[in-house]
Amino acid sequence: MPTAAPLPLYVDLDGTLIATDLLHESLLNLVRAAPLALFQLPGWLLRGKATVKREVADRTEIDVSTLPYRPEVLELVRQARADGRRTVLATASDSEQALRVAQYLGIFDAVLASDGELNLSGEHKAAAIRADAGEGGYAYAGDRQVDMAVWRDAQAAVIVSRDDSLARRAAALTQVEAHIRPAPTPFSRYLYGVRLHQWLKNVLVFLPLMPVLHDLDWDLASHAIVAFLAFGLMASGIYVLNDLLDLESDRRHKRKRFRPFAAGQIPVVEGLMMSVGLAAASLILSIALLPDAFLGVLLLYMALTSAYSFALKRRALVDVFSLAALYTLRVAAGTAAMDLPLSFWILSFSLFIFLSLALAKRYVEVSEATDAKRLKRDRGYLPSDAPYILCTGIAAGQMSVLLLSMYLQDEQMLDRYDNPSYLWILIPIFLFWTMRIWLKAVRGLLHEDPVVFAARDWVSRLAVGLGAAIIWMAG
Repeated sequence: MPTAAPLPLYVDLDGTLIATDLLHESLLNLVRAAPLALFQLPGWLLRGKATVKREVADRTEIDVSTLPYRPEVLELVRQARADGRRTVLATASDSEQALRVAQYLGIFDAVLASDGELNLSGEHKAAAIRADAGEGGYAYAGDRQVDMAVWRDAQAAVIVSRDDSLARRAAALTQVEAHIRPAPTPFSRYLYGVRLHQWLKNVLVFLPLMPVLHDLDWDLASHAIVAFLAFGLMASGIYVLNDLLDLESDRRHKRKRFRPFAAGQIPVVEGLMMSVGLAAASLILSIALLPDAFLGVLLLYMALTSAYSFALKRRALVDVFSLAALYTLRVAAGTAAMDLPLSFWILSFSLFIFLSLALAKRYVEVSEATDAKRLKRDRGYLPSDAPYILCTGIAAGQMSVLLLSMYLQDEQMLDRYDNPSYLWILIPIFLFWTMRIWLKAVRGLLHEDPVVFAARDWVSRLAVGLGAAIIWMAG
């Protein structure tokens, strides 16, 4: 008696083979590459979801080699091929993208996908698979409720989901061949996704307190604390958006590819909700508890950071001036929150020191880059720019020291202190600190944002402590 042929295996793409959604990622690429095309989106939607997918696919390019593939599903497909089963990629994603995935992986015999007119999802997918499989039946691997229409028609199901209720509903319709449970995303990964460690940068809102330490009261301190929280929430919201826009770039990076969005641990839709929620919380906190001037600075920061995320970070020199401005805005926000005067000297000093630190960050990236084309595309620099960045960054740091020394001779500043001569001790301390930052950068030891590095570095914390003590003695 002849043995029945093994069931062909049809595999969904979004959420099943990969831990992300190609349409969502393509829309993000469209926002980054051609944001004006979004105004055409309503017209595309009127013509159907398949049209949206085709129009977006035509205007964007997904690097399929960097996608977060699920290793368990890849192994399942490879084992099916080894067992002589026909394997087919069956997805509602656009056929142009699906074909690139199939060609890259080389483990599928055919591809069924949306074609610009028919959205291959639910009943449409079930009909297409039935026509392709013939009378012999098939097994289907999926991950969500819409796949129930396919499982109802299939002879076997592969469930790729942590949802046990979905598996039970599928088991009521057909035989469950396998149940793959992707690892849950720990809460710590969500905390990492909002970049809580980057809140260390926002200690800059406390910098305006340094000259008035001898007059510090709870009103000033409480406003500074609320400003720190508001800036942290806004910064986290924009960091999340920035990570979503940089998915492909991060996936090519040896360290950033492990970030939760790049690794597919947090879906794009959840990331967008996080970004909007964090920014909204920041604005509510600012409106309720802080002066209008602070809200104005916060909105300016939000606009400049968004511009940096979308375009400015890919322009050589424009990127570091933008970063320097964003750091300086934190200082300006502190003065606005505490209703203190904004000194020309403080602004000038901030611009040069933060320009130096931004250049140090970029110097490390350029020095470590191995792909000149990718560096040029993602950052606007070439590896040969490293000596120029080094010289410019050190010069900006030395200029900040000069501005600090000139500020210490300002008559209005001197009138605040009983013993202003103590303040001159700040000059060698700060000069040593800037030189040490650049020495770390040249030695390749500055692997994070310099401001975050300074907040964690014991020598930097000692320098800040000594500076505070000196200002206290001068008062």
